[in-house]
Amino acid sequence: MNSLNGKYKPRLAAGTIGVVTVLMVAEFVGTFESAMIFIALPSLMSEFNADAAAVGWAATAFLLVAAASAAICGRLGDMYGRKKMLVAVLAISVLGSIVSFSFGSLEGVIAGRALQGTAGATLPLCLGIARESLPEKKVPGVIALIAGCSFIAGAGGNLIAGILLDAGSWRTLFLVSGAMGLIATFMVATMLAPSLPSSGPQQKIDYIGGLLFAPAVALVLYGLTNSASWGIFDARTLGFVAGGLLVAAIWCWWELRTSNPMINLRLMRGNKMGLTQLATAVLNLGPLVALGLLTPIILLSPVEAPVGMGLSASAAGLIIFSAAALCFIGSPISGRIAAALGARRALLIGVGTSIVGYAAMFFSDNHLGLFIINTYVIAIGTMFTYTAFPNLVAEAVPLEHTSEGMGINTVTRTIFMAIGTTVITMALASSTAEGTTLPTESAFNSAYTAILVSCILGLVLALMIKEPRKTRSVEQSPVSLER
Repeated sequence: MNSLNGKYKPRLAAGTIGVVTVLMVAEFVGTFESAMIFIALPSLMSEFNADAAAVGWAATAFLLVAAASAAICGRLGDMYGRKKMLVAVLAISVLGSIVSFSFGSLEGVIAGRALQGTAGATLPLCLGIARESLPEKKVPGVIALIAGCSFIAGAGGNLIAGILLDAGSWRTLFLVSGAMGLIATFMVATMLAPSLPSSGPQQKIDYIGGLLFAPAVALVLYGLTNSASWGIFDARTLGFVAGGLLVAAIWCWWELRTSNPMINLRLMRGNKMGLTQLATAVLNLGPLVALGLLTPIILLSPVEAPVGMGLSASAAGLIIFSAAALCFIGSPISGRIAAALGARRALLIGVGTSIVGYAAMFFSDNHLGLFIINTYVIAIGTMFTYTAFPNLVAEAVPLEHTSEGMGINTVTRTIFMAIGTTVITMALASSTAEGTTLPTESAFNSAYTAILVSCILGLVLALMIKEPRKTRSVEQSPVSLER
């Protein structure tokens, strides 16, 4: 029986628990490598006598490659086997750790980080493997759990990186990330059964689509990630974004005219997939990016500031990590709701909880106890929202396009997180205390207002998404690859 009819489930090299563990380890490595560098930026500035803009490339290089890798490697995984592609991206990320560790220059670190960026494809590939390998009734819960692993990996990445920096140097980070990558690669290679590639005639790789997609995403992201320092209306920001959009337009034209596109834009025709991408974009302008951005600022700002708790870095880190742990522990609940009622319900719960949390922030951002409770409420809302999206994609696309669909969603999330970060930082910069750079209470209220607008728009889009129905195979699916 063919794997693309939605019924075939390949033999598991490990039991269900073993497979889920392997996928969680792989996703943990990908997210850890993304998060670990931020706390190391001051050390890199000191080590190489470089300014923040130059050292920031260690983060930007990863982000640019990760965005393109998520979609392109997701598609290649669907075509030629997701396990093979997951092993490949993890192995390349290990090579990146070796390069960053070995070269004694900032350029070497940045080059290694770019190679590490291929790990941006771990989430779509892991979610695709979960969907193809596990019993159908367990898939929504496992998808939510793997996605929820991103919370603990992100918060843990900063915590572990801080401990490693205190105990050693920035090289220790790459030594540990390389070791983790090797372990994950070995586990994937030995514990997962081979993924079956797409059936039918051998498909040719759309090299032109792949070559056009990467610079389109990179140019847009580069402009957006630098807009905070350049200015949103700076000629450089507008030039990079406009250039990226022009390349993206050419790429869209090419992908819609080829019979075997690198990224199948026809997947976007359906109500659910299209609205899922719109909701992803809108909610990443607010609640999905705000928690990680605003919480550290408020916790670490001095009590003399208009808004600030005056906590130490370790105390703030513990609060943030506990919120992330709550998200991880609660993520299976989102999966159970998605399995029983559809991922749309989980998304509605998440957005509704976020609205309550951010509305309460108008009254709690100067009271530590209330702020911590409210942070947990917002974290729960963020968890439901974030983990609902991959299940919405799984409901929207055929099995054989799972990793590709997840990759498209990851790219959407990455781009609009960059925009959302700019929007919120601009709101915080709109009003500062006299003689300081600290945001006033009015500035925080402006940020909360922008987030609530994003939540309300996201709620409207979520209500427009159709209820789930059984995903069809390629022969039955309305999404056709024919011209």
